[in-house]
This record gives sequence, structure tokens and C-alpha cells, in this order.
Amino acid sequence: MPRLSEVIAELDALWPPERAEQWDAVGTVCGDPDAEVTRVLFAVDPVQEIADEALTLGADLIVTHHPLYLRGTTTVAAGHFKGRVVHTLIKNDIALHVAHTNADTADPGVSDALAGALDLRVTGPLVPENGLGRICELDPPQTLREFAERAAKRLPATAQGIRVAGDPDATVRTVAVSGGSGDSLFDAVRAAGVDAFLTADLRHHPASEATQHSPLGLVDAAHWATEWPWCELAAAQLDEISDRHGWGLRVHVSRTVTDPWSHHSSSGAPN
Repeated sequence: MPRLSEVIAELDALWPPERAEQWDAVGTVCGDPDAEVTRVLFAVDPVQEIADEALTLGADLIVTHHPLYLRGTTTVAAGHFKGRVVHTLIKNDIALHVAHTNADTADPGVSDALAGALDLRVTGPLVPENGLGRICELDPPQTLREFAERAAKRLPATAQGIRVAGDPDATVRTVAVSGGSGDSLFDAVRAAGVDAFLTADLRHHPASEATQHSPLGLVDAAHWATEWPWCELAAAQLDEISDRHGWGLRVHVSRTVTDPWSHHSSSGAPN
């Protein structure tokens, strides 16, 4: 079986840490480089539910998309929920490795996985300078309403579901996709001239301004749902690496929904 350091070297080759944004916190959070790895669990969030799942599964390594300590810390005391995760992992010899913005800009990366989940044909990056996002084509075209329903069916179910801005009967032939928060990308989306933009965490003012600029359709999904397909892509990549090296790793993808929103109540019509 491979050592943790050997597995991490391969993961860093897939998602080079130097490609991460300067503000990001990627790489190995905890783990003994010389420890053997037999089972790996992929997940979006390094929360207690995922640590407990890894323990039950017998995983030696968790790979998550989101960092545990994005803004740093001065303590890992178990009285805090993040410290409790660290204690669970270290006490049970479970390593944690993070690939965040370095996985967003990878090729293939987070947005490729999102496009693949919706069976879209990728034609290029949305932001060529750093490889963020993807421009895709639908074949055959759909209405914005149909495309949103497609996203609702193919992405993991969440309390938020799918929100749409724009004419629901407008024809969609080309789509920009970006896993995770995407409302900083509207300039690139407009420059791409696409019919719709699928992403997450769209705020009121950027979304309102975007719909005033052009007939662009907006499809807003839950942040977690747009990034979860990457876990399946990443797991398949590690499976291939394991086969190539004869490691015999057992690779799993968590189906635990760690999206923070737990319920959705539709509001009445405005007065």
C-alpha cells in the first residue's frame, strides 16, 4: 500500500498547490507522511459528519474541496467544532487534504465536473487567464425553464433547489458554468456572449444588474450541489492513479449532504 506522502504527491500533480489563490488554504491539514493509505473518502466540506463517516468507513485519508481553516486559527481545542474535527482525525489516524481554488482552475476541474453532470459539451474556459469556469453548448437547445429543470434533476437535491432569473421561455444554446460562488464572473460571462449562466451564491444586486444588461438567463444552484460532482471526478482520477501504480486503493465519495440550508418555504406573492 502507498504511504500518505506518495498519494499526496499524486494529488498535488492533479491540483498543483501553487495554482491556488493567495488567500486560499490548500494542502495537507493533518496526517503522518509515512502512514499507509488503504481507503480514501472524497467530500466537499471537512465537517464533523464527514470525519465520522470516514471513521465508520475505515478511511485513512479524507480529501475535501473546502478548507478547514480558511482564515487561520490559534487553537485546535476540541471545544470548538473545527477543533473537534481535528481531534477526531488525529486520534483515529485519518489524514485530511484540501484542494480548493487549485481544483477550480484545474483541467479537468470543478467546472468540468459540473458541466459533465449536466451532460454539457465544454468548448473552452470562461476565464482563459486562469482557467476558471467553462463555456458549454447544449445539444439540442432547450428553453431556460427546461435547462433549469435539467439542473434540478441532475445535481444533488438541496433545500434551495434551483433559482432562475430571466425569460423562462428563452432559448438556451450556450451556457457558462462555474462551480461555487460565481457572481464575480459576470464581466467574463457577458464577454462570452452565452445565453445562460449556471453557478451558485448569486446575490441580489449583481443578479439584478446582470439581467438589466442583457437577456442573460441565470440559473442559481446551491453552492454545495455545484461542487459535489467534482468529488466523483476526483475519485475517478485517484482510482486511475491507483490502478496505474498497483496500489489497490479503495476510493469512496460521500453522499452526505453538507449544504448548510436544511429547509425551504416558498413565500407568498408580494403586495
